[in-house]
Amino acid sequence: MATAVNRGAVGRRLQPSFHLWMTLLMAAFVFAGFGMTYIGPLAVGTFKPAPPIVHLHGIVLFSWMVLLVTQSLLVNARNVRLHRSLGTFGIAVGTLVVVMSGTMQIVGASTTTLRGSGPGVFFLGFVAPPSFAILFAMAIRAVRTPEIHRNLMLIATISILMPGINRVYMKGVGLTYVPFFLTYLTMDVMLALVLWHERKVTGRISRTTWIGAAIVFVPQLFLKLVSSQPWWSELVYFMGSLVYYRHPA
Repeated sequence: MATAVNRGAVGRRLQPSFHLWMTLLMAAFVFAGFGMTYIGPLAVGTFKPAPPIVHLHGIVLFSWMVLLVTQSLLVNARNVRLHRSLGTFGIAVGTLVVVMSGTMQIVGASTTTLRGSGPGVFFLGFVAPPSFAILFAMAIRAVRTPEIHRNLMLIATISILMPGINRVYMKGVGLTYVPFFLTYLTMDVMLALVLWHERKVTGRISRTTWIGAAIVFVPQLFLKLVSSQPWWSELVYFMGSLVYYRHPA
């Protein structure tokens, strides 16, 4: 009887939580999208030559997703001690996410011609690193409020999820062009789920979480306005001029 009770308790303890499901969903977008456009081609030798910074960027972003899932699993398993121990490492990885994401946007700007949807794509790209940095800092500050802390970590990751989302739609679904509204809609559905869950669990949505959601949502309203301006193209070209990048043959 005692053994049966213990097994039942373990089963309840290991039941996947909302945050674990969300991290798995986001990881699926990242690893599926980049699996089809980066990991797979790299494994079979068809990936075009790229500078080391491209691979370093991939390692950092993949590490963040693996860490996010791992941390959610640890919380789900009630291993809070190890979860907190990995927190310092998480701060280091999160900092690298900001640095590498920003650097890759500058590298990309150094080779772009800004044709078609290019200005809008760079709007998404340049907004993402500072958004993640602010949200990540907010999450660290809210570490003593676990529900808000976990939600802000999810929102921070949503803010940098656009490349994975677009690759899934293009390579997985077969779209030749991913409209911005579809990318934003996918992100906003995830945001809505986070807000809904916090209200369900706590009975309200905290001001901090509202601010976090606004950091991701509000820039969406300015995409067309900003990206259509001549000064935006000039700014992108200026950012690109800060580095010299010779595209591999």
